[in-house]
Amino acid sequence: MALWMDAGSEALTDKEKADLDAITALKESSAIELKEEGNEFVKKGKKHYSDAIECYTKAINQKALSDREHSIIYSNRAHVNLLLGNFRRALQDAEEAIKLSPENIKAFYRAVKASLSLNLLSEAKSYCEKGLEISPDNDELKKLAKQIDLKKAVQDRREAEVSKAVNAAKALVSAFEDRNLKIGKTMYRELTGLKKPVLDKNNILHWPVLFLYAESMSSDIIEDFCEIDMFSTHLDMISLMHVLISQYIFSKSSPPLPWDAEGSYTRDTVELYYEVGAGVCLSKREIISNLLEGTKASNVENLDFEDNVAAGRLCNSSARAKNMLAGNGPRWMKVNERRTLYDVLKEPNMVIPGLPVFVVVSRKSSFYKEFKSGNWTPPEV
Repeated sequence: MALWMDAGSEALTDKEKADLDAITALKESSAIELKEEGNEFVKKGKKHYSDAIECYTKAINQKALSDREHSIIYSNRAHVNLLLGNFRRALQDAEEAIKLSPENIKAFYRAVKASLSLNLLSEAKSYCEKGLEISPDNDELKKLAKQIDLKKAVQDRREAEVSKAVNAAKALVSAFEDRNLKIGKTMYRELTGLKKPVLDKNNILHWPVLFLYAESMSSDIIEDFCEIDMFSTHLDMISLMHVLISQYIFSKSSPPLPWDAEGSYTRDTVELYYEVGAGVCLSKREIISNLLEGTKASNVENLDFEDNVAAGRLCNSSARAKNMLAGNGPRWMKVNERRTLYDVLKEPNMVIPGLPVFVVVSRKSSFYKEFKSGNWTPPEV
């Protein structure tokens, strides 16, 4: 007997129609039974959720029920997938349920729940609004609407913070490029933490600057060293700070700091140096990644910029090693205190190790000779 006939074939006989009706009724009965069996498995708890999904799937595959009945089964399966944490599958099932029966309020509720769990806030809001159009007094959807608004406000605030951090980082990189500054790998992070330069509204850079006392490996950090400030100004401020803290002003009349056994570090004997000929310039991507560290945008990917290093701005990453192998040690450039920070940072041989670092030594110290001979090297970081 041909139960499914091609177009143009002979009409079914009464017996064939009766047989077909019987098969359809049997499939409908089986689908309904599978649906009810799935519902019972759900009531039995989590251990039976997979059995419930299997029953609902078999009921759907019977293709014997009305769209409205199929919508209910899809919605039921969405419910179980939500309970199992299968949020993507739950959303797909809920969406299919809505297509089959646009009045299925439970399907809208589950579509909202799944969308929220996937952080698809626009989709969640859309399904919630459509559900409330159908059932304006639905308390569960109203609660979800409040959750969506709250989560959206948090997301918007975070996106604003991320955008602010990214824009600030890009502005800093542009400022570095405009000044022909070369930024290298960050050093002495244990001393500087996550401190970063700041570009003010007048397009002036303010740097945290590390003063490293090579003899003792102690340090001072200038939190806000404006690029147009002279070094002498900040050395004077450091001296004053030591007066206030320990009554030590790099002077003969005051007791030395604990590490300055010789009492050599007086204001008129200290000198500043920076290391040259070492390090490699970072790419824009690497610089921005460093600048974003510790911000809301620290994990942002796919930033929109050209990731390259301008021609001629690469530094010799093995220069220090070559110098040491040759017995020369690292090279040190003395800083003229009357120069501004910007004057020094823009020097062709200056690579800023994340933040500017300057070594402080005293002409009166026995260590001075060792330092000037090139026998001292900064610790590896």
